[in-house]
Amino acid sequence: MFTRRHAIVGALAGAASSRAGFTRPAFAQTLNKPAQMIVGFAAGGGTDVSARLFGERLRGVYAPSVIVENKVGAAGRVGVEVVKNGPQDGSIMLFTPDFPVTLYPHIFKKLNYDPLKDLIPVAPVTKSVLVYSIGPAVPKEVITMKAFIDWCRANPDKASYATTGAGGTPHFVGVMVANAAKIAMAPVHYRGGGPAMQDLIGGHIAASVNPSSEAMPLAQDGKCRILAVASLQRSRFMPDIPTMREQGLDIALDTWTGVLLPAGVPAPIVTALSAALEKAVKTPELIEAQAKFGNEMTFMPQAEFAAQMQRDIERWAPIVKASGFVPEE
Repeated sequence: MFTRRHAIVGALAGAASSRAGFTRPAFAQTLNKPAQMIVGFAAGGGTDVSARLFGERLRGVYAPSVIVENKVGAAGRVGVEVVKNGPQDGSIMLFTPDFPVTLYPHIFKKLNYDPLKDLIPVAPVTKSVLVYSIGPAVPKEVITMKAFIDWCRANPDKASYATTGAGGTPHFVGVMVANAAKIAMAPVHYRGGGPAMQDLIGGHIAASVNPSSEAMPLAQDGKCRILAVASLQRSRFMPDIPTMREQGLDIALDTWTGVLLPAGVPAPIVTALSAALEKAVKTPELIEAQAKFGNEMTFMPQAEFAAQMQRDIERWAPIVKASGFVPEE
């Protein structure tokens, strides 16, 4: 079961590798007080696990300690709001997948933050693919998206899928699949990937859309089946899993996870955090740990990341409109 234990194990693994020989950069620590790393999703999910690994890498480099806190609610929006309203001294940061700051402006009629005005994008740190998985509620002979869609048509009362929150990219991918297949599928929203996957492998729901980091370990244990990756090309970590497009569904959305600060943080602190993250993504132990969850390490300078985030926000507008998705709230 994909629970908080995975997050704790990940954090301890990071600490162990540090003690085993990880050399911290020899420059002055930026903050003289503990920092908070806010995750807007439940403990045990892929974002939470990654946050704890990165938090360990920032300890003693950026701040004397980095405490990961899960501020769960409103499909990740609560976490963003906590950081938006936090101190502007670099002691609070957001560790988040892209959709709360790129997709949500097009999904929710009322959004209590402006990603481009209320936040400072510092750096992306991982790239991953979204995967479409099914669990024991679906017969074992169903091993393709076409077969699953046929099963949904034959079992409309069981045609449901889990998401990590209403309006997020996993929810949106589910909507796109249902629209493309011309079937009705009921989304069931959870407070994070951990709870969603628990219900999937428990047979309480038919399917789930998640980052590869949340589904891949369970699929390797035979607890769920990944039918497709919703990306431009196959993942090198799952080369045998076809893309949505290879299975006749024109859906291709890659995703990133990044670190952001509240607007108003002084530029030298932003620069220091960016430098610390750049060193972290090059750490062999962290690269290896992330690869186990199907995550690629990535990085770009702060200005480039800000420009990328703006492009991502603009990119979503026509996609959401073409999908027929009705904005919520």
